[in-house]
Amino acid sequence: MTMTTEQTTKYWYALYTKPRWEKKVHELMRQRGMESYCPLNKVRKKWSDRYKIVEEPLFKSYVFIRAGEQERNTVRFVEGVVNFVYWLGKPAVVRDEDIEKIKRFLNEYGDVLVEPIENLKPGTDVIITSGVFMDQSAKVVSDRNKTVILEIVSLGCRLVAQVPKEQVMPVGRADK
Repeated sequence: MTMTTEQTTKYWYALYTKPRWEKKVHELMRQRGMESYCPLNKVRKKWSDRYKIVEEPLFKSYVFIRAGEQERNTVRFVEGVVNFVYWLGKPAVVRDEDIEKIKRFLNEYGDVLVEPIENLKPGTDVIITSGVFMDQSAKVVSDRNKTVILEIVSLGCRLVAQVPKEQVMPVGRADK
């Protein structure tokens, strides 16, 4: 029996995990030969005698996996996995370019915040003039002393990073 293209095509999916199981689920998926991604945020933590940079999951209780239909059926049985994240009654597919943007974003910035989109208020449209997101459009939600907010809509959240104001330019301005 031959597999159809639909059965062999792999997509990125978001998995909901037990609390604080993100790294464990990521490793269990990799041990099973699956492509898995657990975005890690470099956060500066204070101990009683020093500061240390630690890696924490960017999205609490979420891990991304790249799977085909056959693999998808077995994923729920992996220890620590609660279920797929659903959108319109189906496991939510995350675009390849969104996964790549998250990877590039985390390589460029540390101590990133994740905020839900629900309270988004329209602001100024800007173009990022340098850095990993150069020439990308963004919307300034608020001026929090150099904060630029980039939205990844398919994930239902936005990533927030401290970006110098000189790296953004209002849309429509000719000079850079």
